Amino acid sequence: MPQENALSKQQLESSALAETTAAPRVALVTGVAGFIGSHLAERLLRENFHVVGLDNFSDFYARAVKEANLQTCLSDARFTFVEGDLRAVDLRALLTARRVDFIFHQAGQAGVRPSWGSDFLPYVERNILATQALLEQVSHLPDPTQIKKIVYASSSSVYGDAERFPTQEQDLPRPLSPYGVTKLAAEHLCFLYAKQFGLPIVALRYFSVYGPRQRPDMWIHVFIDALLQNRTIQIFGDGQQTRELTYVSDIVEANLRALNAPDGAPQLYNIGGGERSTLNGVLELLGEIAGVQPRLEYKPRAAGDHRHGAADITRAQRALDYAPRVALADGLRAQFEWQKTARAAR
Repeated sequence: MPQENALSKQQLESSALAETTAAPRVALVTGVAGFIGSHLAERLLRENFHVVGLDNFSDFYARAVKEANLQTCLSDARFTFVEGDLRAVDLRALLTARRVDFIFHQAGQAGVRPSWGSDFLPYVERNILATQALLEQVSHLPDPTQIKKIVYASSSSVYGDAERFPTQEQDLPRPLSPYGVTKLAAEHLCFLYAKQFGLPIVALRYFSVYGPRQRPDMWIHVFIDALLQNRTIQIFGDGQQTRELTYVSDIVEANLRALNAPDGAPQLYNIGGGERSTLNGVLELLGEIAGVQPRLEYKPRAAGDHRHGAADITRAQRALDYAPRVALADGLRAQFEWQKTARAAR
């Protein structure tokens, strides 16, 4: 990343100490420096929320990338940044002092393939233990009615190789990866705390999110990076596995609409992009956008990769009036142009 995009520790600390004027709506976004979290925080600011952003800058990918994600938010006086781990931060004090009334829990350890073996521990710590720490502190706030909604970012990985497609929320989750297991475990924790303490929980199961700022390890980012450098693209499997791809702005929209979810029992919604494609089909589209013929090398299927994914979003359509708006070709072009510009700036 360009050197000017790197944030000094002093800059981050000064942002956290900045005074903001009172606002009727205040939101906490965990994992705010990440791909989805940063987009969500920017949208909330545009909607006139005051935003408290929390991130621990985990080492899953370069800190400089995450710092660059925060640039727009840090320029807004209504944004307060706090660097810290959910398991260590005095969240009750933070929520009370900042008068937070909405929580968007985006933080977590992502990635299906790295979740096996000795690398499993960060998934337990950052997906299960961090979620439990957040729920525990919220459930013991002095005023239990302070938090009006908690929106938890879950994943379609909880379904694994589902019994049917498109998959509905009531279908049996059968994760194929340790990552999927931890996301499902965190979901269950959310629902347990909702039942025991009355927390207003909404869980959103994201389906294959893409767009500008996508993490460097994600497959569309990897494909585009290879096309920009004229490198061979490795496909794990035959390329005929399918994914429902959801553009990041549609994910953000779903989070905001989740604030209007019915009160009472915890709510669970699939959030998909409305278009399902094979990996080979995505590569064909990217090749057309890049104006090159992708060079492909097929490898054995990776452990934990499910064969197909497709979301039935009927429940979100009815309850949240959610509808994806960004077509796959348009979204892929936007991500391609963003990565092309970012690479040229290095």
